[in-house]
Amino acid sequence: MGMSVGISGRGGRGHRRRGRHHALISEINVTPMVDVMLVLLIIFMVAAPLLTVGVPIDLPDTQAKAMNADTQPITVSINAAGQIYLQETEIPIEELVAKLQAISKTGYEERIFIRGDKSTDYGTAMKVMARISAAGYKNIGLVSLQEQEQ
Repeated sequence: MGMSVGISGRGGRGHRRRGRHHALISEINVTPMVDVMLVLLIIFMVAAPLLTVGVPIDLPDTQAKAMNADTQPITVSINAAGQIYLQETEIPIEELVAKLQAISKTGYEERIFIRGDKSTDYGTAMKVMARISAAGYKNIGLVSLQEQEQ
């Protein structure tokens, strides 16, 4: 009952690699990388619309066509309670013109969109438009939803 001692540890039969050196395989397995990229794409597709949340307003429907816009206009929003928002920040109506002048990049040629909830008091919307117009801004537009045909 003796023990056999092998040289290479592969069953004791003396298997040796004589002069052969195998290079490491340095390939990237693409399938897991594609899986990860698709998951990231889905995550960003779902998350992107959530990042553009503004003031919650129920816009009225109209038959007007959608506008093509190259630059992002300044948005003034009026919610159902009559509160006024410049972009997403609530401001009193007295500070509206001063804040508009501070953030206008192109001066009085800046496009200003007014978003008013459909249950907003008409007088409040007109006060906002009158102040903006009296300050010298000429590109003022009202935002609405396109009417759904039934």
